[in-house]
Amino acid sequence: MSVLLVGNPNAGKSTLFNRLTRGHARVGNWHGVTVGALEGEAKLAGRRVKIVDLPGIYSAKGVSMEEKLACDYLEAHPADALLFVAECETFPRVLPLAAALTAGGRRAGIALTKRRRFGRLGGQIDPSALGSRLGVPVFFAESRDLGRHISDILDAPPRAIPRVPLSDALYRPVREGLSRADSLLLNGAFGIPFFFLLLLAAFFVTFAEGMPGALMKEGVERLFTDVLGGYARRIASPVVRSLLADGLLPGLGSVLSILPQIMLLYLALILLEESGLFSRFAILTDGLFSRLGLNGRAAFSLLMGFGCTAAAILTTRGLDDKRMQRRVILCLPYISCSAKLPVYLALSASLFPEPFLAVAGMYALGVAMSFLVALLLKGAPPPFVLELAPLQLPRPLFVAKSLLFQLKQFIIKVATVILAFFLASWLLSSFDFSFRLVAAEGSMLAAVCGGLGFLFAPAGMNDWRITYAALSGLIAKENVAGAIAMFYGAFPYGRASAFAFAVFILACSPCVSAIAAAAREVGAGRALLYAALQTASALLLSYLAYFCARGGAVYLAIAAAPVVALVIMGKNFEKLSRSGKRHSSRLHRRA
Repeated sequence: MSVLLVGNPNAGKSTLFNRLTRGHARVGNWHGVTVGALEGEAKLAGRRVKIVDLPGIYSAKGVSMEEKLACDYLEAHPADALLFVAECETFPRVLPLAAALTAGGRRAGIALTKRRRFGRLGGQIDPSALGSRLGVPVFFAESRDLGRHISDILDAPPRAIPRVPLSDALYRPVREGLSRADSLLLNGAFGIPFFFLLLLAAFFVTFAEGMPGALMKEGVERLFTDVLGGYARRIASPVVRSLLADGLLPGLGSVLSILPQIMLLYLALILLEESGLFSRFAILTDGLFSRLGLNGRAAFSLLMGFGCTAAAILTTRGLDDKRMQRRVILCLPYISCSAKLPVYLALSASLFPEPFLAVAGMYALGVAMSFLVALLLKGAPPPFVLELAPLQLPRPLFVAKSLLFQLKQFIIKVATVILAFFLASWLLSSFDFSFRLVAAEGSMLAAVCGGLGFLFAPAGMNDWRITYAALSGLIAKENVAGAIAMFYGAFPYGRASAFAFAVFILACSPCVSAIAAAAREVGAGRALLYAALQTASALLLSYLAYFCARGGAVYLAIAAAPVVALVIMGKNFEKLSRSGKRHSSRLHRRA
């Protein structure tokens, strides 16, 4: 027997799933957290029960993609028991859904969440009386007897939950209306500058000189270069010394040194999500996104792109239709994920003396490019329906667990995929085909990749090592910074080339994990086509960036000025022509 967790989005299903199964499913205060059926096993009252966490739904007839997935799963498992997870504040909204899904008779129960906030707002609810009225177990999800309550559901006979009116004795709702905080945050004159300043503050603390992010990064760099590197350079064996001093330590140091800054960025995203500010930001930006053919729900996926593109692509299943999902997936590679951060930092010394300006500028350029792609692919925006998450102080334990999970995922990636790449790169760039220790120019890697230098020659970098570093980012973007550190130590070209290379990393195809996630959502053929087009266009954009950085922007502006003037004159002429026709028509009618 299985128990399916069903309810509206953001009701607390994933939190309850983690508690029952002792799992680590992602939870959050926004839609798209659960994008598939998560399965786990729980031991409840001496029996083993399969627990399934389904995406949030509002009705028995799914509208969005995640709702359709949940409804299809419910139809395919008609004998499983249903545990409706409902917020105390929105409990009446769940009753029609429960009545529709149990109309043919089904074992069911209702778990109520977020009762403390409900009580603070003046609401009252009596689970025992509700259970007697509805004929199914009704209980608080925080109950210590949670296992016994679920066992009661499994032992009860199937029945339909009736649609009954709720008297004050059973349920008293909270006071209606927006709070003062919501009224302020949802006011565009205050809310938009407020969110912009929050993001700016997060970047400042993370990247500005003398701030915690920069200080911790310098500490990790000193550990790898001075301490560990010093020990490695004293090793007698030339092969082992080269492996550690020239291969692993520079590469891993360049990647792991940005771990504190990734931690701060993820912390900012988790705090925004857990506090409920994410959903307010989505409402504020709906007007902007609707002009791009999207709606405010796309803000969640795009903001998640700052953390991980692959995870952000999976959240697009929570969007309203397939066409908007494809447009958002095409926009996401231009949102700079945390894996691009070490590359920007490796190039920042060539771009600006202040890393904060360089990194913030690349992030802003990525957002502008994603908006431009959305505008070019503009379609009719679907209706905007969003569950407004409650404003709350982030729970310290939840924030700590979420942050540690993200950091663990990054370290596992470094210890597996990226470490394997560094080992292979060192081996191929340090030995010839006879396995003799040689300089990079005489290595196996130079022989294989020597003809690739032309790819970045128009950007002032006619070097196969740069091309190899750039293409290694298609596996994982962290590889790029490691390869630069391993081959050069520091980026050896000027500001124009550094800017061109940064633009390529910004605009090229995401890593293989993100491509796999896109293939899962839009099909393998379409995902590979997207990746090829993005990489080819990124190469062309890098040439344009180099041209502009070398002073070509002035020539472009001079060349474009007559075209822009003709377009403006054409539009004015068209308006004058229409005005003249209307004036002539009025004179004709008078005559």
